[in-house]
Amino acid sequence: MNPLKTGLDTVDLALMDLLQQDGRLSNAKLAEQVSLSETPCWRRLKRLEGEGYIEGYRAVLNRKKLGYGVLAFVQVGFGSHTGDAPLRFEEMLQAIPQVLSCHNLTGECDYLLQVVAEDLEAFGVFVRDVLRELPGVSSIRSSLSLREVKTPSRLPLRASEA
Repeated sequence: MNPLKTGLDTVDLALMDLLQQDGRLSNAKLAEQVSLSETPCWRRLKRLEGEGYIEGYRAVLNRKKLGYGVLAFVQVGFGSHTGDAPLRFEEMLQAIPQVLSCHNLTGECDYLLQVVAEDLEAFGVFVRDVLRELPGVSSIRSSLSLREVKTPSRLPLRASEA
């Protein structure tokens, strides 16, 4: 990451990196970690939030402990890309909590969804009763995750490389 292109300096990058590791760090702890006093640290955080570098703060939950034993990657294909079906599809996906992420892709499929379900039976019902009913959907291919090796929770920020 080139901070000259983003307008960020090494302190900004360090603050964001620390928050990605622990979003509950207090302003006092953050200031101490980046060798700033609390007021300038707080101002930097507010600027990073205001400029959209920091979009929000959230807890990382354990899906298995919460009863979601299935994680699937679902490729969705469209028969036709004309009309408003793709837009309606994208709008309707926003309201489906089992869909964790959705990406519009190039290549063999049109969308790639990351979906959670309680078990295989619940996933099958979800595909049949929810995904197949969405506008424009002509094909669905699913791959089930056997094991999560790495979950994407942090962007690679390295203040030392700036």
